[in-house]
Amino acid sequence: MARDGRTHDVSGMDLELVIGNKNRSSWSMRPWVLLTHIGVPFRETLLRYHPPSPEWLARMPLISPSGRVPVLLIDGESVWESLSIFEAVAELAPPGAVWPEDAVARRVARSLASEMHAGFSALRNHCPMDIARRAAPAPIAHEVGADLERLAAAWRDARARFGRGGPFLFGRFTGADAMFAPVATRVRTYRLDLPADARAYVDALLAHPAVAAWIVGAQAEVNAAA
Repeated sequence: MARDGRTHDVSGMDLELVIGNKNRSSWSMRPWVLLTHIGVPFRETLLRYHPPSPEWLARMPLISPSGRVPVLLIDGESVWESLSIFEAVAELAPPGAVWPEDAVARRVARSLASEMHAGFSALRNHCPMDIARRAAPAPIAHEVGADLERLAAAWRDARARFGRGGPFLFGRFTGADAMFAPVATRVRTYRLDLPADARAYVDALLAHPAVAAWIVGAQAEVNAAA
């Protein structure tokens, strides 16, 4: 039994993660990467939304009050919105699997994940996720540059304070890293310029097995549609 008194046994539970197109759905990528990294067994259901498929139109109103992906169904009960899914997974997984075990580091990790969830709108709008694409180098908008500066500063601070023992923000891979995984794909797609330390972190994200597996799936999706 874990230290919090829970057994963390998910063997009898049915977990289904409903996602959108892998090439474009940054929000779907985040919990998929997290679950895959942790090793929690789950079924993947992809509902194409670009454009909306008949399966999307038929099922989404039944499982997602927001009408958006991702949705994690736990024994048929819906959990929607990425951060809520992360917290639900944290309740199922052993302590430290999603968030750092140290209390201060855990608060910082949750703050970074929330900032990613709510912010960086310029980067999202000007550089939408398109994993299979390789854009030609081009000048970036001032507001995108400001977002990149904030990302680099946030990553640098976390690495300096908590990053010993590994290449990720808190040393080992956590939910905070899963939240930033789609940003790493945007950096590669749009050839965005970053300081050396931020670039090293992006490279570590792209090399992570769960992130790399999602990227392979995204490319296969694009190839199949060609």
